[in-house]
Amino acid sequence: MTLLIVGLIVFFSVHALTMARTWRAGIIAKIGEGPYKGLYSLVSLAGLVLIIIGYGQYRQAGYIPVWDPPVWTRHLALPLVWIAFVLFPAAYLPGRIKAAVKHPMMAGVKIWAFAHLLANGDLGSILLFGSFLVWAVTARISVKYRGEPAPVAPPAGIRNDVLVVLIGTAAYAIFVIWLHPLLIGVPVLPGQS
Repeated sequence: MTLLIVGLIVFFSVHALTMARTWRAGIIAKIGEGPYKGLYSLVSLAGLVLIIIGYGQYRQAGYIPVWDPPVWTRHLALPLVWIAFVLFPAAYLPGRIKAAVKHPMMAGVKIWAFAHLLANGDLGSILLFGSFLVWAVTARISVKYRGEPAPVAPPAGIRNDVLVVLIGTAAYAIFVIWLHPLLIGVPVLPGQS
């Protein structure tokens, strides 16, 4: 579990820079925007790799149960994660969904993390998904108090919104049916092995 915790600290420490605007500006002034983005990406990736390896090691060592989620919370997690998958591309395709949600990536992370907290009652999952939920809530509050400009008005048509739903749904289906069991080692749908 130590590697998981170190990964979470590394990943969220670098992500905290986006909220600490004065520190971020100082670093960019010293090393330049390109090197800052490159370093930010490398440290984020290193943290993510540590999280993945650490969570895998934790799972192999055996879950540490904290609470036993009722079956209905696992069923509720499925549509919540679908909503999160739809919100992720909405961050990059301006439309009515992005205008309504304002910050769809952060909203998607919050919903994804909350859904996984509903479905998993072990210590490692609570640490992992709870950390992502706390970060997303904190980041959203930070954006609100930084006074960033409101999202641009949505386009006249609904093309981007349709694309967002199609892309999110396709990615969700691929992940739930094939990638979650393959990469995470946990089947999501009943009857999967």
